[in-house]
Amino acid sequence: MTIKNVLATLILTISSLTIFAQDKVTGELKTLSDDKQFDKIIEQHASKSKDYSAKSLYYIGLAYYMKEDDNNCIKFMNLSIDKNPKDPAPFYIKASTLNYMQKYDDAIKSFQSAINLKSDDPEFYSGLGDSYYNLEKLDLALEAYKKATEQKNCPDRPYSFIAQIYSDQKNNDKALEAFYTAKSKIDSKSSSYLNAVFNIGLLESLKGKYDKAESAFVEHLQLDPADYHTYAKLIQIYYFRKEYDKAKPYKDKLYEAHKKNLLKDNLKDMFCYDQFKWNGKLIQAFERYEEGSKDIYNKHLFYVVNQDDKIEYRIQTEFSPISVEQGGSKYLLCRTKGDTHSTFNIGFNDNFKYDDLKKSVIDILEEKVKPTATTRLTK
Repeated sequence: MTIKNVLATLILTISSLTIFAQDKVTGELKTLSDDKQFDKIIEQHASKSKDYSAKSLYYIGLAYYMKEDDNNCIKFMNLSIDKNPKDPAPFYIKASTLNYMQKYDDAIKSFQSAINLKSDDPEFYSGLGDSYYNLEKLDLALEAYKKATEQKNCPDRPYSFIAQIYSDQKNNDKALEAFYTAKSKIDSKSSSYLNAVFNIGLLESLKGKYDKAESAFVEHLQLDPADYHTYAKLIQIYYFRKEYDKAKPYKDKLYEAHKKNLLKDNLKDMFCYDQFKWNGKLIQAFERYEEGSKDIYNKHLFYVVNQDDKIEYRIQTEFSPISVEQGGSKYLLCRTKGDTHSTFNIGFNDNFKYDDLKKSVIDILEEKVKPTATTRLTK
């Protein structure tokens, strides 16, 4: 054998040993990654990865990704891409990291590179949709999310966001259709499913399809009994249908939750139990939990909301200690308009019929009754 042949054989042998060693390292890294031993990957391999294969560099970058070390993740994904620009995986992880860093334009380029290499992965299109969504390019986001749903094993996110985009665009018909699709496609144990069911209830309510809305809200409460906003939505449906007995158990639940300090945000002090239109304006009726106080307080509040979603004034029942002392009604109907407070000679006790209260409120709205007393509010 000539010296040239010996050298060639030696080079091939060394090359084979190097490939074998790299395959072994990649295998070890994959096993550690599958076992979620990301700290071990970083500690044992990051500092000596200079001659590692593209796939090994990818696993190190993935470990940094899982540890939320964005800069090191991108560093190793770039090293992996430099050694093998035909593997879509590092492009995808790099793009996802750029999304977390809010570098959406750069993320889009990496997602598109991943898609060019593998055009049937729903996660790639879903991530691309997220980039466009955060840039408020809703039509492009919609296109990406729809493309994701056309692939096998599509995750929940694209279905939810298709519906959300239509909702953002005030296209309620398409949003409702998309939420029904999401409900049929995604895991019934996920938060995305709950979100779809709740929004179906909202959108069916807006269409006046209260039977379908009721069904959706009831299902939602069966899955999440502690979602107190859903109790309020059901109460509104039952008040609209004048099924006040059906509303009572849900009102009782809200009062119980209030006593246990379980309510948050706009439910903490009161809840909306009815909405109706009057003279082109929306009247929203709220009930406060406060009871048993010896001081004056508002109990039922009817807000007059104009077409710009601004409150013009309100009509409310007020607890009147003086009236109670004199053997009169517990609550007197009043109006607060600008800096003027008016009291009307209309009273109610706890056992009042809501239809009577609503009629009296409408009479005041239409100025069919005059106040018995008017005072200027001081600031």
